Amino acid sequence: MFDKILIANRGEIACRVMETARTMGVKTVAVYSAADRDAKHVALADEAYPIGHGPAPADSYLLGDEIIAVALTCGAQAIHPGYGFLSENPGFVDSVDAAGLCFIGPSAEAIRKMGLKDAAKVLMEKAGVPVVPGYHGSNQDSEHLFGAADGIGYPVLIKAVAGGGGKGMRLVERAEDFMAALESARSEAITAFGNPDVLVEKYIQRPRHIEIQVFGDGTRAVHLFERDCSLQRRHQKVIEEAPAPGMTSEMRAAMGQAGVRAAEAIGYKGAGTVEFIVDGSGGLRADGFWFMEMNTRLQVEHPVTEAITGVDLVEWQLRVAAGESLPMQQEDLAINGHAFEARLYAEDVPKGFLPATGTLTHLQFPDGCRADSGVRAGDTISPWYDPMISKVIVHGPTRAVALARLGRALEGTEVAGTVTNLAFLGGLAAHPGFAGGDFDTGLIARDLDVLAAAPVVAPHHKVAAAMSALDLIRPLSHSGFTLWAPLRRAVSLTWQGETFELQVDVESSDRQIWHVGDEEIVATRCGIGWTIGSRPLPDVVQSNRSITVFDGYGLTFELPDPLDRDAKAGGDTNVIVAPMPGLVKVILAVAGQVVVEGDRLAVLEAMKMEHALLAARDGVVAEVLAAAGDQVEAGAALVRLQEESE
Repeated sequence: MFDKILIANRGEIACRVMETARTMGVKTVAVYSAADRDAKHVALADEAYPIGHGPAPADSYLLGDEIIAVALTCGAQAIHPGYGFLSENPGFVDSVDAAGLCFIGPSAEAIRKMGLKDAAKVLMEKAGVPVVPGYHGSNQDSEHLFGAADGIGYPVLIKAVAGGGGKGMRLVERAEDFMAALESARSEAITAFGNPDVLVEKYIQRPRHIEIQVFGDGTRAVHLFERDCSLQRRHQKVIEEAPAPGMTSEMRAAMGQAGVRAAEAIGYKGAGTVEFIVDGSGGLRADGFWFMEMNTRLQVEHPVTEAITGVDLVEWQLRVAAGESLPMQQEDLAINGHAFEARLYAEDVPKGFLPATGTLTHLQFPDGCRADSGVRAGDTISPWYDPMISKVIVHGPTRAVALARLGRALEGTEVAGTVTNLAFLGGLAAHPGFAGGDFDTGLIARDLDVLAAAPVVAPHHKVAAAMSALDLIRPLSHSGFTLWAPLRRAVSLTWQGETFELQVDVESSDRQIWHVGDEEIVATRCGIGWTIGSRPLPDVVQSNRSITVFDGYGLTFELPDPLDRDAKAGGDTNVIVAPMPGLVKVILAVAGQVVVEGDRLAVLEAMKMEHALLAARDGVVAEVLAAAGDQVEAGAALVRLQEESE
């Protein structure tokens, strides 16, 4: 076994590999870009080295020669590529081999054989693996491709041979649309892959995406059963599960054997996935699946296979790469229960799943799930890389139990500091079609309006946010409720651009009466917790002016700054007053001091934040009316400027 390995990746997968390596007693080396100096994978590694000269992948994680140089310098014996970046780059594998290091994955030759979809399909046909009816030849003349499509029969799918992620792919349902679709697919393929060549395939009407996890030692291979990845958005997987719902023993055996044949045909070594398109229109049948492509690396969704088989695939990768034989034979492998994985991303679903950035002010996962994450609270979601926050994985004895656990895990996941797709994932987990196993790759597109609907904010959510804003959740001794506090207090909050005001009568440390529009809601303390009306107070976190209520997958309110106003509009520009009850932290003004408009004169601590009080005009400080440490009421005068005529 290796003593030390380098992980040529970042984020979640780098952390995942490090965790297994640590349990095996193998030291790990991280590399990091300029944007990842303080990243989680850097903190987890035994050693970490900067790579490249910038945050972009082309300037960092794609610099194979520099990564190899680091490995040689630090004494690593092998390189684990993770997925993405250099994981399926045969040139990088050649360079690793030439440097005398071990690449933890397949050979460069195997990667090349599966790198182009058309050549891979020809190879698979020869190996006896079923392939979707279509044209995979080298003649790229437009008229020839048009004739091939006519022979296959519409609808057909045009796919870039070097494609992936849905790029260079077009569905054509009528002959008259073929040429325009072909031109569009080629244009996108050139931009994305530098290769305009395409193939043409029969389009499956109710397609399901089912893949087989294979593992080889370079000669023999086994399969670790199937994963269903049919819940997709624009050809990107969203929720995966294992095993596939509705799978028969006959079809599982046929698909597993096809996957093994595919792996052994190319002398595959390590973890790989053989992806199949399945006709789900009449139930799953042993003659209703066809080869799509092989991913010559570990897949993002590998944890669901680990959950149902009890196998650590990363451990297998290290052991086989170190020269050991396959840890288990096919007859030793079995399915135990059911597992789901949901991909949690920083993205704005109502805005078309627009990737988001931001600093994670809070990140917490509930008990009962596995959360594979490359970020922590305090980390920033960078615009340079994939915005994945975590994979949420659950396991149960049956599909129904596992799906219920997924729903609860998503409801219990808490993220603040950025928008996420958490509510979207929760909607999918509760979708009746998905729950019943009646779905295909088009489910999300068909029901997107419902799944992407904006969350509904109820009055008790507003009260929860307001209680945090006014610091009325903690016990009385810490809450700011004192004799000087007014009987009735008010707070303004903003939800998605709409500002509203709540008022509260604080009757005691255990009872508050809230006025939300025309509705009156009583909040009472029960032991150490609060009840708002008839509902328990959900978890609430506040960071600066953002307050997130963890109900409905996280509802974020903004606290308007009472100082964000034209001070001159207030009438008296001579007196600087406290805009709310609070603690005077600092007095910066001194009598006789000359100040200009915008100068900081005092700092007030209120609502868990510090507020700078600024001079509303140029002038001279006449007198200071408060001192640091004073507790003041709203409207209390703190500093007075000389009259302009003085």
